[in-house]
Amino acid sequence: MPTIITDKTSSFVSTRHSRKTSKSDTNLTKSSSTWQQDERAKIRQRLIEGHQDGVNSVEFCFDDQKILSASTDGTCRLWDFDSGNEDKCYNTHDQHVTAARMSRQNRFRFVSAGWDKKVCMWDVETGQCLWSGSHKGIVSCVGISNDGSSVVSASDLDFTLKVWDANTGQMTREVKDLHTSTLTSCNFSPNDDRIVTTSMDMSTKFIDLKTGANVLTLGDHINIISGCDMARNGRWFATCSWDKTIKLFDIATGSYRSQGPITLSKYHEGCISSCHFSPDGSMLVSGGYDLNLVIWDVENAIHKLKLQGHSDWIEDVRFNEGQDWLVTASKDSTIRLWNLEEADMIPAVLETKKSLGLKILTCTNCQKPFSIQTVEDSRTTICVFCRMEERQYTVIDYHSDSQNESLPASPPGED
Repeated sequence: MPTIITDKTSSFVSTRHSRKTSKSDTNLTKSSSTWQQDERAKIRQRLIEGHQDGVNSVEFCFDDQKILSASTDGTCRLWDFDSGNEDKCYNTHDQHVTAARMSRQNRFRFVSAGWDKKVCMWDVETGQCLWSGSHKGIVSCVGISNDGSSVVSASDLDFTLKVWDANTGQMTREVKDLHTSTLTSCNFSPNDDRIVTTSMDMSTKFIDLKTGANVLTLGDHINIISGCDMARNGRWFATCSWDKTIKLFDIATGSYRSQGPITLSKYHEGCISSCHFSPDGSMLVSGGYDLNLVIWDVENAIHKLKLQGHSDWIEDVRFNEGQDWLVTASKDSTIRLWNLEEADMIPAVLETKKSLGLKILTCTNCQKPFSIQTVEDSRTTICVFCRMEERQYTVIDYHSDSQNESLPASPPGED
């Protein structure tokens, strides 16, 4: 049963106000933000410091105006995007915080999970714990549905998946014996009808949220699968692994069933820890324990750009809604912001696109270069960043009855 917190005691700490230091405040440090430049890639970086230990998760929120992070130091923190300053610090768990996530539809709450075996929902403004639930072991991952109504979490002791009502904290479903080893990620599909999990047992599973049944298993990696992501338009699904590769599945056409997934490799020299699609699905970013941050052109399945800056493992990566910024979390206790506005102007990127037969045009709005396929409508004169302001996304219902009938009962073959 969840624990509902009704008293006024709060583990919230705001760095904007001074107060006596107590035991619960010892994680507070002065935050700092500095700009840096990757001279090889010509990409501006902002270094954000304040956590006292490794940062395990990070994401944009509040219409890209804030950044939410979770750390091994036992805190979650809210940062201002423009200044890089720490707005709020939440002493959320007694031990390491594995992740903190916020729904795009409800930005007044966020969920966190930790080594203290707890899943907690927090009020962003007051810092009050609204409810908490528990697992038998360390909560290795947590996710929140896109509509903000449900939370999913998983334990590393019994490999159990739990689904919670985000408003009440009541557990609505428990799935046991799903994997044979620790779950490394659990995420909702774009239309919230499936939960996708990855595991140290080298498998990925799609769970029907209504029935709790495993409707699809993928097993295309030869080492631990550390994470996954699904494009919002429903076309692409990606998994990343300690085998140094990313597997890209075209789930809209189902081509992976007969041809297997597309493999993205070579640009990571070590284990890949996380991956994330841009909002329009045209790019994928991956981060790894090799300290490399790699941006991929999804449609052409090629490397676009490799960036470096962190001094220890990259734990999490995320695009912003405008997809002109990246944010990364690292074991080096820092967060980095990466400005991608000038990425398409880098000579190496332009040469790669030309070699693929892509047209390089100048956007009539922002005057920056962008590429299109030579077969595309020649009247296209606006780059993707300018088009993003007007574009409305729709989610393809790739789980329709006819589609489900064609899902394979066993994982597709290895490449």
